[in-house]
Amino acid sequence: MNRITRVQIPKTNLGFSICRHFQTQSSLAAQYHFDTRKFAYQLEREGFSGKQSSAVLKALSNVIEESIKNVETSLVTKEALSRQSYQQKVDFVKLKGELQTLDKTEFLEITREYERIKTDIEKLRQKLKEGINKTQAGVRLDLNLEKGRIREEMGLHDIKIAETDARIDQELSNMKTQIESVKTQAVQWLIGVCTGTFAVVLAYIRLLT
Repeated sequence: MNRITRVQIPKTNLGFSICRHFQTQSSLAAQYHFDTRKFAYQLEREGFSGKQSSAVLKALSNVIEESIKNVETSLVTKEALSRQSYQQKVDFVKLKGELQTLDKTEFLEITREYERIKTDIEKLRQKLKEGINKTQAGVRLDLNLEKGRIREEMGLHDIKIAETDARIDQELSNMKTQIESVKTQAVQWLIGVCTGTFAVVLAYIRLLT
């Protein structure tokens, strides 16, 4: 593919600039059109000899050709640019698909991890509930046993108290019986004493009379 390139040559110490159109090809052997006669004439007008003008033209031609080659090597063809753009689009679509797949995979992993943690928490909650129920059952059993033991002890205390009350009543009854017996004996003794005293008094009175 041919290209028309406009090359601007800056001013030199000769005090002028040159502007020409060059026709280049995509091959390394670039072809261009340059008015060497007019440029050589201008150099000679500035005081250059024929050999000097030829040397300057040759050096300038080499510089321009080298510059055009460098520009050609740095340029990218439309086909290469299209291929690169298409490849970038393909890579972008591939990367997008990989990211979406990665997101889905991570989401599934997070969901599975959440379900696993939820199941573990539910198991721990069930175990904790069972442990609390067992502890409560053990405490209730201990309380019931303690209540039964206290009832038994209270029953034994009641029996002992009843036995003690019965014994006290028996002792009181025995004491009452003994007191009554002592009273009877005392009365009998008093009666005997009184009777004896009365008999002695009567006998004494008889003796006096």
